[in-house]
Amino acid sequence: FGLELWPIFEKAFTSIKGYKPQDFRFVPGKTPMATFKETATMLVCYYIIIFGGREFMRGREPFKLNFFFKVHNFYLTLISGLLLVLFVEQLLPEIVRNGIFHAVCAYEGGWTDKLVVLYYLNYLTKYLELIDTCFLFLKKKPLTFLHTYHHGATALLCFTQLLGHTAVSWVPITLNLMVHVVMYWYYFQAARGIRIWW
Repeated sequence: FGLELWPIFEKAFTSIKGYKPQDFRFVPGKTPMATFKETATMLVCYYIIIFGGREFMRGREPFKLNFFFKVHNFYLTLISGLLLVLFVEQLLPEIVRNGIFHAVCAYEGGWTDKLVVLYYLNYLTKYLELIDTCFLFLKKKPLTFLHTYHHGATALLCFTQLLGHTAVSWVPITLNLMVHVVMYWYYFQAARGIRIWW
């Protein structure tokens, strides 16, 4: 489309972190949220909060959280969309040049310096997505399997993929981001009272 997002992202990232995003390194024990202990602690806290919160809300009126729900869904739509575009920008030339097999199976195809920082940022968004389930129990909605276990499992999977340096990581991540762009946009519009035709 004549517009590249990576240079804009690189400039913003560099101004915040003081180094280019492609110079980022995921170092277990040094990078924030890069140990199993940190990941497990966050996920155990998540399950304590959601199941404890559900019990706490049993005899109480549901909270009216429409404004916060809209904000949450809007920023997750934006983050998911930006990450998706950044992934596609990195992956499409690789797939065109070397084929899908290389991008999925070869370390240098699906595990480049630019992709690693995107994998890590995507991993961090999994913790923002845990807030979805908090909205459910605060609004006294049922805790579905998707919200309770999928969110926790996805955070753990993203962590293990970062540890394992698996080139195929981009496949489930980009599929997940595509779904999230549509899903969070839908939830945002529904919270605004707008009915989507589909």
